Amino acid sequence: MENTRFKISQYACAVLLIVSSIALVAYQVVSIEDVAGGLLYYVAQSFLLAGSIFGLDQYIKIIKRNDHGAHKTQ
Repeated sequence: MENTRFKISQYACAVLLIVSSIALVAYQVVSIEDVAGGLLYYVAQSFLLAGSIFGLDQYIKIIKRNDHGAHKTQ
């Protein structure tokens, strides 16, 4: 149960990071019609962290599935 809550909070943080970066870019484009370099770094880091959260979880699932499959065949 607690593991599920942890995963939900991880995914929620990842999605909120992506949404916040897109919202900041949209706000800056509307207000000054330009995107600052610092904001681009924030967007890149947000997508990198969110991708890492989703990708690392998937990678661990694949490793566990392959590891359990190898033990069953021996």
